[in-house]
Amino acid sequence: MKPLLLSFLAAASGALASLDLPAGIPRSLSEFRRKHPYKLKQNTGRRIVNIRASATDTDDVADDFLRGLHSANRGGTLKLPQGKTFIIGKPLDLTFLDDIHIQLDGEIRFTNDTPYWQANAFRHSFQNSIMFWKWGGSNIKLFGEGVLNGNGQRWWNEFSGLEILDPTNAYLRPVLFYAENATGLSIEGIHLKDSPCWTTFFVTSKDISLKDVACTAQSNNAAALPKNTDFFDSLNVERVTVERAWVNIGDDCFSPKSNATDLYVNTMYCNGTHGQSMGSIGQYSGEKSFIRDVHVENVWLLNGQHGARLKSWAGPNVGYGFIDNVTFKNFWNGNNEYSAFLDSCYFNQINTTACAAYPSQVNITNVLFDNFSGYTSGKYGRAVARLTCSPNAICQNIQFRNFNVTSPCGGSPVIICDGIHSGIGLPCVNSTSVEATAALREKCTAASMAVLPSATPW
Repeated sequence: MKPLLLSFLAAASGALASLDLPAGIPRSLSEFRRKHPYKLKQNTGRRIVNIRASATDTDDVADDFLRGLHSANRGGTLKLPQGKTFIIGKPLDLTFLDDIHIQLDGEIRFTNDTPYWQANAFRHSFQNSIMFWKWGGSNIKLFGEGVLNGNGQRWWNEFSGLEILDPTNAYLRPVLFYAENATGLSIEGIHLKDSPCWTTFFVTSKDISLKDVACTAQSNNAAALPKNTDFFDSLNVERVTVERAWVNIGDDCFSPKSNATDLYVNTMYCNGTHGQSMGSIGQYSGEKSFIRDVHVENVWLLNGQHGARLKSWAGPNVGYGFIDNVTFKNFWNGNNEYSAFLDSCYFNQINTTACAAYPSQVNITNVLFDNFSGYTSGKYGRAVARLTCSPNAICQNIQFRNFNVTSPCGGSPVIICDGIHSGIGLPCVNSTSVEATAALREKCTAASMAVLPSATPW
């Protein structure tokens, strides 16, 4: 999350307090809940299991929680009632689950003993991830009006200045919700709060659903903002649905990574994020990775980095693959850098020489940016979108339709294209052209807070 956002982010509610939003567009988590209320369904015919709550903030009930899940497994519901807190202080292997409901109306909170978790958490080799617990099995439903709290402030404080993708980084932060080998997993209504690192990470799983959820990560320390707190990350997944989500974090709003198929997203409000991102993919040497068949629609993106984004790795010892058949539809951008961005030099953008010497090998095909409106931040002047294809890849049938994003710098907005096969449906100029150079030079600063139009654009 950028420092300029701190002045108007309300720490408790995730509010967009200074935005003059039109009727019907939520400006805070509470307004999101009113517009998209979570309707708790009664558990009929299932046996109910209860466990003791924590008596203090250091009272670890991890063993009780595990016993409760065993008792509720195969047809029962574990109830965690409103007003109760359940402290988890040890890693839990929950990959045995089968036909279980967990009704969370209270709060599950992890301890913030950073040395302990770094020594004892579960691990996954992808980007050197660690996790508090691991869920898995079939027909798992986590639902309710409660909070899953990663207690991330200490982690953000101690990680400040470091980089997750730095190969020398030894300070690892846990994922808040991790699932592997899960089929038929749903999360409904829950507030996912203050994850130390990624908020969710789904691995080798299918039929995943997230509905009516909130995801926030907000720091009380301006020198240590949330970092890498992506709402959604995945590896090897099929059939994912995300419907109605409020996301106020410091990284990607939605970010499937390698090997994702059949994803559907509808209605997300993203503030202070890096955008709706496909990838990054192509990171690991010799490994083929892909993202295909994705539809993302009805998204409000405010005060962040980019809007719709596709990103692949370049540099020595990277992999190859493709992104194919992706639709971004009904996107409203407010104060983002590029509203649409294809980045074929992800992470290595700090070393353009390496990217030029070892271009990305990820093809980008059949992508549609449909019905985009709003305005950029002015960081790149009048350039409102940029597509850069690798010379070692194919980028074709990338189309813009009903694209009406402007720049606060005034003048005609410009789209920059490099290496794109055939036209995109709109005028697009090379980055070295006179038009692109002039557009990028005319930088300006938008108002620090995005303001939505008086009526939604769709």
